[in-house]
Amino acid sequence: MNEPVKPDAMRVSDIDRQSVQDRLRRAQEIGEIDLNEFDERVAQVWAARTRADLVRTTADLPKLKRDRNHGLVFADSGGGMTMRVLTTIWACLSAVTLVAWGIVALSTDGDLDPWFLWVAGPPAAVLLVLYVAGIGRPPRL
Repeated sequence: MNEPVKPDAMRVSDIDRQSVQDRLRRAQEIGEIDLNEFDERVAQVWAARTRADLVRTTADLPKLKRDRNHGLVFADSGGGMTMRVLTTIWACLSAVTLVAWGIVALSTDGDLDPWFLWVAGPPAAVLLVLYVAGIGRPPRL
């Protein structure tokens, strides 16, 4: 009969290794480790075969705060950066259109339809759907 594998003896994937490498990169960026130590530890990470091997590379580093993403709207990833850029473009376009509509509304005497909503609304709906689908959202901790 096969005995169950202990959690520390379980094999790790490249995704696990990448996650630990990202943690080491953050540690190097904030000065917890220097660049040479970062290089050494990353080499250990990619040579790791088990969870215990990975844990050893970050065991002496302070734990990340659980609320690290608190207040962030977008993740620190490619998807998050893309959503941040698209949202900024949408906000600028919407603001310019709203100001133009306001100038026209002030210079006319009649009722003016809120046509700026046709410019701002559809892209806002697309951005909302992408965000709800998980594109660019920070991970839940």
